[in-house]
Amino acid sequence: MKRIKLKTKNSLVGLMFVSPWIIGFLIFSAFPFFYSLFLSFQEVKITTEGIITEYVKLANYRYAFSVDAVFVEDLVSYIWRLLISVPIITVFSLIIALLLNRKVKFRGFFRTIFFLPVIISSGPVIQELIDQGATTIPALQAFEEFLRRSGDGVFISLFLFLTTNLIVLLWFSGVQILIFLAALQKLNRSVYEAAMVDGASGWETFWKITLPSLTPMIFVNVIYTIVNLSVFSLNPVINHIQVNMFKVETGFGYASSLSWIYFIVIALILLIVVGIMILLGRRTSVNS
Repeated sequence: MKRIKLKTKNSLVGLMFVSPWIIGFLIFSAFPFFYSLFLSFQEVKITTEGIITEYVKLANYRYAFSVDAVFVEDLVSYIWRLLISVPIITVFSLIIALLLNRKVKFRGFFRTIFFLPVIISSGPVIQELIDQGATTIPALQAFEEFLRRSGDGVFISLFLFLTTNLIVLLWFSGVQILIFLAALQKLNRSVYEAAMVDGASGWETFWKITLPSLTPMIFVNVIYTIVNLSVFSLNPVINHIQVNMFKVETGFGYASSLSWIYFIVIALILLIVVGIMILLGRRTSVNS
């Protein structure tokens, strides 16, 4: 009986410690989350008497896809940029982590340099740097002009996106570098020594030991990068939602429906990525 009471007491103590977070989550996250879902089916008008809502069923969602061409264009552009940006950031982070994991002078200084943009970069800061031209590479401006004169196309658009946004993309790599670096430092060195004794080259050890060992961290970094890019304040979809929030013609109801469409798209992308990573992980385990 005393043991049960002690267990109950410990549970109550633990609940007391986490209760501020639970209360804060319910008030500041859960309630706005479901209230926005309610508003997405309403026409919201803010008057001197307060907030007036009128149930309009799926009218806001139909308007988003049938009338609001800007939203659809921004959403497609966001997905296209995401498909390009996530592999670049992940691969760059892995390469930098491999270099920083080596025993070189000023290794701690270089780690700080690569992580510094995570601390100082925000929407207004990066927007100011973009306006000043600090995010472009001057040596590639002539190449960009050549591509623009060459016409339109998928590959030309891809190269233009990379040349104009390369530095911004690399600024999003700080956390991923640290995650990869922490995973690299946990790898068993005896495995590498055994591979070297068997005559394995550095390239073979990377593909057969390092990369399979980093698969869970690659998965974590891909998910983190998708979420980080999706919630960044300079995202055109988020800007469009904010603009429509205060428009008289649309308002909070329509902005809420756009938010939920955007949320569902991000959730579907994450589910697809999770499914692909699980299939790749199973195939890797079967082959090994």
